[in-house]
Amino acid sequence: MEFLRLAWKNLWRNRRRTLITLAAISLSVMLTQASHNLSFGVYAQMIDSGVRAGSGHLTVYRGDYARSRKEELSFDPGTLVEEIAAIDGVARVLPRVYLPALAQSSRESRGVLVTGVDPPAETGINPFLKKIVAGEMIGSSDGRDALLGSRLLKELKISVGSKFVVTLQGPDGDLLSELLRVRGSVETGIKDLDGSLVMVGRQRAAAMAGIPGRVHELAVILQGRAEEERVRPLLEALLPPGGEVRVLSWEEAMPNLANAIKLDYASQRVIFIIIMLIVTIGVVNTLLMSVMERIREFGVILALGATPGRLRRMVLAEALVLGLVAMTLGTLLGAALTWYLVEYGIDLRSLISESLEFGGVVFDPVMRAAWDLTYMVRIALYVLALSLLASLYPARKAARIAPAEAMRHV
Repeated sequence: MEFLRLAWKNLWRNRRRTLITLAAISLSVMLTQASHNLSFGVYAQMIDSGVRAGSGHLTVYRGDYARSRKEELSFDPGTLVEEIAAIDGVARVLPRVYLPALAQSSRESRGVLVTGVDPPAETGINPFLKKIVAGEMIGSSDGRDALLGSRLLKELKISVGSKFVVTLQGPDGDLLSELLRVRGSVETGIKDLDGSLVMVGRQRAAAMAGIPGRVHELAVILQGRAEEERVRPLLEALLPPGGEVRVLSWEEAMPNLANAIKLDYASQRVIFIIIMLIVTIGVVNTLLMSVMERIREFGVILALGATPGRLRRMVLAEALVLGLVAMTLGTLLGAALTWYLVEYGIDLRSLISESLEFGGVVFDPVMRAAWDLTYMVRIALYVLALSLLASLYPARKAARIAPAEAMRHV
């Protein structure tokens, strides 16, 4: 305690320099914690949106369908949907069928992706259907109702209530055509998807492709990402032996989204390293200047019988106090800024005219943070450790002062 009291007094012998250093370190901690929490919240939002519209937290595929997208890799789910839904932690199971096809109106034709879904299961989960009102939703899984991407609807020059024909290749290579009616339009915010999406009932899609009762994907939505590790082995135990039908995580099923997040996070780590470098330089500068200003004083202390080790511990104690104060102040500021970003977020709607798309996923233009307390504690401890590390050179310099020479120092 004696060293800490002395270190506190020494730090305030040059009040302006100490305040500037404290401000620099504290603001660095605040920015690092708040920016990470903002990214943490945005990533969580993107993943939630991606898994709900895409493959789910966990996905059941046959073979390498996730990579090849070969239509023949369909499978009969049997009672899998009910069995998976009964697992604790599973919120919803979404069986889907995907078929590349050609959509034709009386005026235009476009290449499309027919997506067969179970309307009741998708409602309330699939973010693409959030704006669909009750009267526009697909009526039944085997009906001829279809939801079209808003851009595709314009390109085909048709409207809600119009009929159009979808042509696709059957299992034996023959071309099969189906007459569908536009029930409503979907605006996902993703340009390619809005120009190619045709959503129909799953049974109708499977019948069109000649694979009745079969699916290409079982998207499993969990109650939270934390459930993934626990639920995956339970889900794998339900699958038929042989390994032909297997479970993939969302990172494996949606590599574009996973890689986009990894790339963005890597750039943040570079910024973090730069900030920590600035912190280190600030601490070294403060302590080294403090040592250089007190060379004569240190010489007197050594002449009175103090050991070099005592001087070394004194400088280390000053770094410890500086680091503790900066860590506490920075974390309080970081928590305050994070609270604001959680409650109010950053509204980008006035800056952009369209929905934000990242990694093939549309997310809310109001960016909100989420609390990552583990990371905040880790950053605070990093700063404390860096402060001590940065004090090693000034402490070593103070300990190597020669008393006679130091007392002549002006």
